[in-house]
Amino acid sequence: MTDFTRYLERDAPNRLNDKTCLVTGSSRGIGQAIALEFARAGAETVVNYRSSAEEAEAVVDAIEEYGGDAVAVQADVADRAEVAAMRDAVREEFGTIDVLVNNAGITVDRKFENMTREDWDRVIDVNLGGTFNCTKAFFKDIRETSHGRLINVSSVVGQQGNYGQANYATSKGGLFAFTRTIALELADSGSTANCVAPGFTQTDMLEKVPERVQDNIRGRIPLNRFATPEDLVGMVRFLASDESAYMTGQVLGINGGLEW
Repeated sequence: MTDFTRYLERDAPNRLNDKTCLVTGSSRGIGQAIALEFARAGAETVVNYRSSAEEAEAVVDAIEEYGGDAVAVQADVADRAEVAAMRDAVREEFGTIDVLVNNAGITVDRKFENMTREDWDRVIDVNLGGTFNCTKAFFKDIRETSHGRLINVSSVVGQQGNYGQANYATSKGGLFAFTRTIALELADSGSTANCVAPGFTQTDMLEKVPERVQDNIRGRIPLNRFATPEDLVGMVRFLASDESAYMTGQVLGINGGLEW
């Protein structure tokens, strides 16, 4: 007879109790939604921000009012010294982490013929360099916990390219190779690395795009709408949970049906 009890008596799926999760760039947008979702799932949550202290503290207040544990920690992810200081602050508050979500990112959009090296470097330094800095700072934590989770937030633009975004597309495409490589290097520890590639999402970044361009983009999406941050967080929560233990090195598109 099938032993149903081993399924029925497991903990509820995708719970993050007893896990400490750090989300970079989580004072607003997609990062904020991920931080709130992690807290809702029972995690101790670190809300990282670069300059939006008031917004970050508002996220922490909301989590604490819900009954969760959270702390806001400032660090520019492109600055290795600030990332090291963030690691020390997190360890003082919660100890080592179990989950790192590299979400922080910026855009500086221009056609390539008008793009300066400074425009290029600024985006690469944050979107790729920041991912390196944070992963390097917390790599030992993720590896040694045996159920560690590295989750990189990329973009459909990294898969398809996008007019006027050579720097951004390159930075987001680079996360695919980085994720796969780190997954291989973590595999013998049991910890995992995966990547999500959201489609066009209703955030401050999208609001800067002219309305006519938004209409054109929306028309290419089979579901005929932009994502909301809430559309993305369930998959990220799954990747952070024990339920995803046999998934690593993957890029998961959450994009309303866009092909790549």
